[in-house]
Amino acid sequence: MHRDAVSSSNIMSAGYDSASETMEIEFKDGAVYQYYNVNEHLYEQFKSAPSKGQFFNMYIKHAVPFSRV
Repeated sequence: MHRDAVSSSNIMSAGYDSASETMEIEFKDGAVYQYYNVNEHLYEQFKSAPSKGQFFNMYIKHAVPFSRV
């Protein structure tokens, strides 16, 4: 999945696949995770959030299934 760099102290890059509603995040420590059942609107909100890490922690991290890639 293609990921774009994001401005965050903890997140390096993020990508999204609308067909599967999967969001992929690469953290600064090198870990990559996929988050499932993320609708496109939520991903767009994440991308436009002033604090990507804060938004991720509040609305995605424990709210949807995920796996480490």
